[in-house]
This record gives sequence, structure tokens and C-alpha cells, in this order.
Amino acid sequence: MRPPRLIRRKKRPGLRRGIFIIPSLFTVGNIFCGFFSAVESSRGRMELAAFFVLVAIVADILDGRIARMTGATSSFGEIFDSLADVISFGMAPALLVFHWGLWQLPRPGIAVSFLVLVAVAIRLARFTSSPHDLHDFAGLPSPAGAGAIALFVLVSPSPVKHPGFVPVVGAFTICLALLMVSNLPYRSFKDVDLRRRWPVTSIFIIALTFSLITLTPHVLSVMAAAYILSAPITVLTRRLRRRPVSPVLVEPRPDGEEHAEDSDH
Repeated sequence: MRPPRLIRRKKRPGLRRGIFIIPSLFTVGNIFCGFFSAVESSRGRMELAAFFVLVAIVADILDGRIARMTGATSSFGEIFDSLADVISFGMAPALLVFHWGLWQLPRPGIAVSFLVLVAVAIRLARFTSSPHDLHDFAGLPSPAGAGAIALFVLVSPSPVKHPGFVPVVGAFTICLALLMVSNLPYRSFKDVDLRRRWPVTSIFIIALTFSLITLTPHVLSVMAAAYILSAPITVLTRRLRRRPVSPVLVEPRPDGEEHAEDSDH
């Protein structure tokens, strides 16, 4: 009598393939938000353009998180994500800041806003070609720079008409571009394990944050400013702590006693 045959279920190829498609869908959504933001800023709808930049940031964060949690990371997805970031966090914020605050000075405004696009492209090329650190970013991340511009616009969505405010917008934009191409250490938060158990109080803190954002959108601006200034303050604090103390020379007196003199004398 033959033993009963074991029926083996075939693995579904579509499930594994779907896991790789899901991060790419968020990347496509990222590109769509960046493109739509550029269109709306050219039409003068600054508030809607800034909002879509923020939505693109959320899509970019979910893209990377889902890819790492499902093990669906690939070189194609990494390059595809970088190209999407050039559109959403380079082109879209550059057009947004020009049409909002630099349009009164066309040539200088184009030059300053172009620096944002170039800085994002340089940063993403450096990030793709070099090994990644899970703890720190080298330079301000491009989503943070784009988000800072979007939140700056949301504070006053109407295009800037006062000529005296244009240099402030230009200086702010140049500072963001310089921070993106710098080597200042910014926390990446990629080492935060979302799959482990968290205290119940963390849910209350998240709810409190959402309630504060609902109360006043300026809370996001304060959070963005704190993150942007965190790296310069950290580097400055470390240098102040490591400042060398001038050595002191001890010379004998003729009467046999010793006295201390500074090395400068």
C-alpha cells in the first residue's frame, strides 16, 4: 500500500512581488506630490503647494520604513527614491520659495532658489554613493530642508510683497542649502525600532503632539527649527568643551621659592 502523498502548497509569487511594489507606490506618490506642488506654486496657490511638500515627506518616510520592515530594499528602489527626492525636495521647494518670497528680484531670486535644487542633488548623490550611517546623517536631510521651506510659507501663505523681507527669505534659503551640503551630524532616527514594545505613555505623548499641532500649526515650525539647529548647537558645544587650556610654566625664584607664570610671558 502506497503511503499517502503530501500535498505541498505552492508559494504565491505575487505576495513577494507585492511587497516590493508597495514601497515603489509610495515613491510614485512622492513624485506626484512634488510635481503637484510645483504646479500649484506656479499658479500662485502657495498654501496648497506647501501642503503637498509636507505630504511628500510623509510618503518618503513611509517608503523607507516599509522597505526596511518588509526586507524589500533594493538598489533600484534606492535610486528610484533618490530621483523622486530631487523632484519633491529639490525642484518643488525651489519653485515654491521663488514664487512666494523671491519673485520681486527675478535674477537673484532664481539664483538663490536654484541653490536649493543643486544642494539637494549633491546631497542625494553623496548619500547614494557613500555608506549609510543608521544613527547620523552627514548634513541636513533634504526632506527636512524642504519641510522648513514649506512651513515657512505656511506661516504666511500670501506671496511676499514687502521688499524688505526678501533678503530674509534669501538668507534663510542660502542657509538651508549650505546645511544640506555640510558635514554636520543630524540624527536620522532610523535606529528607532517600531516593532518593539513601547511604554503606554508614548501613546499619550504622540496624542499630545497631535493636539498641539491642531491647536496651532506653528508647533511644526518650532519642531523643524529645533531639528535644524540641533546639529550646529551640538558641534559648537563639543568644540567649547574641548577648548584647550593654556599651559602654565613654573619658574624658580632666586630665593628658592617657585611661582607660576603664564606661557605668554
